[in-house]
Amino acid sequence: MNRVLPALVGAIAEAWAELRIHRTRVLLSLIGVAVAVCALTTVVGLGAVAEQSQRETTERNSGRPATLSLNAYDPVSGATPTVAQLRDAYSTALERYDIQYSSFTAYTNLRVQFAGGVRDVQSIATDVDYGTMRRVQMLEGRWFGEDDRNRLAPAMIVNSSFLRELGLPGLTGNPTVLLPAAQDTTAVLIGVTPDQYDGEPPAAYILIDAYERVLGPGSLDQSFPSFETWVPPEIADQLTERLRGDLAAALPGDMQVDVNRQDYAQFGEDPFLPLKLLVGGVAALVLLLGALGLVNISLVTVRQRIREIGVRRSFGATAGRVFFAVMMESIVATFAAGVIGVLAAVAIVKSPWVTDFLGQGVTELPPFPVSAAILGLGASLAVGALAGLLPALVAVRVKVIDAIRY
Repeated sequence: MNRVLPALVGAIAEAWAELRIHRTRVLLSLIGVAVAVCALTTVVGLGAVAEQSQRETTERNSGRPATLSLNAYDPVSGATPTVAQLRDAYSTALERYDIQYSSFTAYTNLRVQFAGGVRDVQSIATDVDYGTMRRVQMLEGRWFGEDDRNRLAPAMIVNSSFLRELGLPGLTGNPTVLLPAAQDTTAVLIGVTPDQYDGEPPAAYILIDAYERVLGPGSLDQSFPSFETWVPPEIADQLTERLRGDLAAALPGDMQVDVNRQDYAQFGEDPFLPLKLLVGGVAALVLLLGALGLVNISLVTVRQRIREIGVRRSFGATAGRVFFAVMMESIVATFAAGVIGVLAAVAIVKSPWVTDFLGQGVTELPPFPVSAAILGLGASLAVGALAGLLPALVAVRVKVIDAIRY
């Protein structure tokens, strides 16, 4: 061990000195390696951003892993428990199992006064935790907070189409909207979400407590509200059975309780595997092209150095030393090129233009993946070893007499 480390350091120093002597010739061969490593690392880094974007889009539609949806009904009459009964049963279960995130969700309509008259607006009556559980994206303003539950003027979050229908450019001035009901109620707009598609009609979110104050207790009983919880995936299966039994026992009558997992990871398969395979395939192709180009240039370079290698052999350099020296020259050079390529990839992936273009709709933009940087550096070392192997074998076969011929 005491001899190996100094020998390795000496070989690296010697390789670096040789690279400095032949820097012009080496520079041309390493440009391709740096570009290949940069492309490889960039593809992997951009793949991480694209995967996060796809993940967040999926979680907005079906919830985060693991999201459990709970519904209760009478299998004979089809009747459903009242919202008050469901809340009592669910609150007991939440406290018992220490569930941190939960939300009622009811799809309903609200009558809203627009300039052209009163219209029914598609609305979601929900709870505060829904925004976190479904990654609701905000264009302006904020999502509901605990303080919004007891506001005299109910808070509402609307989509961009709703705001355009009101003729408002934004939330400046704390805009309000009239909700004609049993008694006219003025709601305050606190947030704006993006439209999900072109031509989407006006839509709104409102807290369930506020909805029942506007339209009266029991107004959601006929809207078939569902209940969602976000729990750790490792206990989802066990918790599903327990919640089903506990809720069935807590609800009146012979209610049937369905507890189903609805997030994208419910089947245990990775839905992002095709994207990962595509990114990996492109990265491998880029690396292969860079390696082939470097091997070709390295072979040509060694043939041009036959005279130099022959002279070194004449001064007593062993075949092993020549092999190791040529190999290390390639590895040290490609590692330096790899560092440059990785730094360039980081600059590209984290540039404002790229993040603004690929990060649209991403609320948690991932940092540059360390795995991509390690992969880039590892690939540069692998390419260096591959590109140095064949030239090193050629160099070993050089004899002293070859120096005279060349």
